[in-house]
Amino acid sequence: MDADSAAFGHAKAPGAPPKHDLNIGLFVALMAHTVVVNAVVALARITTSYRAIELDLSVFWIGVIAGGFSLVPVFAAVWVGRFIDHGHDAISAWMGAFFMLLACAGFLFWPSSQIELLAFSILLGFGHMFCMAAHQMISVRCAGPISREGVFGYHMIAIASGQGLGPMLLGWLGGDAKIPPTELLFTIALAGACLSQIVGFGLRRLPREGGETAKRRRVSVRSLLANRSLTMVLIASVVTITAFELLIVYLPLLGAERHIETRDVGLLLAARSLTSIVVRFFYARLLMAVGRKRLLVSCMFLGAAAFILMGLPVSLPLMYIAIVAMGIGLGIGATLSFSEAVMLAPEDARATALSLRLTGNRIGQLAVPVLASLIAEVTGIGGVLIIIAGCLAASGLSLQRILRSN
Repeated sequence: MDADSAAFGHAKAPGAPPKHDLNIGLFVALMAHTVVVNAVVALARITTSYRAIELDLSVFWIGVIAGGFSLVPVFAAVWVGRFIDHGHDAISAWMGAFFMLLACAGFLFWPSSQIELLAFSILLGFGHMFCMAAHQMISVRCAGPISREGVFGYHMIAIASGQGLGPMLLGWLGGDAKIPPTELLFTIALAGACLSQIVGFGLRRLPREGGETAKRRRVSVRSLLANRSLTMVLIASVVTITAFELLIVYLPLLGAERHIETRDVGLLLAARSLTSIVVRFFYARLLMAVGRKRLLVSCMFLGAAAFILMGLPVSLPLMYIAIVAMGIGLGIGATLSFSEAVMLAPEDARATALSLRLTGNRIGQLAVPVLASLIAEVTGIGGVLIIIAGCLAASGLSLQRILRSN
């Protein structure tokens, strides 16, 4: 067994905090802020897709707007990771919530052209990046080795819960209409963004410890990526999260193309989130029963199969089966890849390593919608989902090959 292989799943957790293994107050604030932030982002992005349909924009422009969500984070995520590694995770969350508030205000008051939708999608993605990077590091900071794996699971449950609240509101308010009331939905998103700003101040800053943060060594991105196990896990994480989040953009378009009611689109997305929540409660048991490597590869193949089924012209009941399979495969896959990235990264460069995960995720969210939208002009939205399935399958095969070589 080589060093990389030994590191995968066997890295030692850092020592426990001096007083308690779990900081209850910080944990509760983290869960609340994670739920609110992801609910706002999910609702705003879904509503943006429907607003683009109202404006009669082409599939290409819809893809560009969706890709705009990831534009700035591609270039800024590593810098944000460095910022957080110096003890500024709470400040990053506050800043992210503020940018999201500005973006949601823009969606509500200036949603009349593709340029405006693109600009505010970029701003929304910028704010979300700050919040996600902060949440990742705070989930590490609020627990010691005994509780940390559980916190990771609950953090991912909070993400799925927030992602499910947005679609539930969509289904409830949209009813049997093909296009929901976008102005009302943008108003709710703005109210949620205000709430996220308030809740965010409950995330307390890291206490200063005699200038310790200033003395931290700077770990280069190149040295992080030289760890093959870490790179392998980051790629798997990027593909799973990108697939998960692009579904939010393209399922409303698929519903409009197949004349599916808004209520069912919302219920499908909510079912995906609910499945992810439920299956993550069994995360630790699955990990022990199947093993880290095999479980991660199996989850990626299951997600690929589910996207293929969703992309085919199947009935609504089969779409529900596909969405449940996605929730299982990608829900566990995203949690496991996040956990492994934390364990494999150096302690003083964890936020930087996790920011590479966000960077890769945003590159996928930027490139896939634009390229897939060109193909969708010919194949329809179902073709986009099959392309995402191909990315999952290719990543799973590559991961399996690297693991066997180790």
